[in-house]
Amino acid sequence: MNTFGELFKVKRIALGKTLRQFCLEHQLDPGNVSKLERGKLPPPISEEKLKEYALYLNIKIKSDEWQVFKDSAAISSGKIPEDLKEEDLLARLPIFFRTLRDKKFTEEELRDLIEKIKES
Repeated sequence: MNTFGELFKVKRIALGKTLRQFCLEHQLDPGNVSKLERGKLPPPISEEKLKEYALYLNIKIKSDEWQVFKDSAAISSGKIPEDLKEEDLLARLPIFFRTLRDKKFTEEELRDLIEKIKES
């Protein structure tokens, strides 16, 4: 999944719900949900609203899927997830970003980098 909206849409469709069915069932505005799914409306910043959406999409709070859902909302809003805002980590991000910009990674190199980070 690349964006919060894409993740939201995939989860809704997995429930077998059309946009209108889903919105009617949960008393949501179809226009706003459509914009959310297409990335024309930013994800909610409120954790309570995210939890509400997660409930509607059958995402269990505190699960790995919930963490992906929350992270996707933050990233799609151009924010760093709250639990990663440690001062030491934030101080190191500029060099990480410079490295990503300066070196043109192939898809394989990016996958390898991700795996190395996961192993740390």
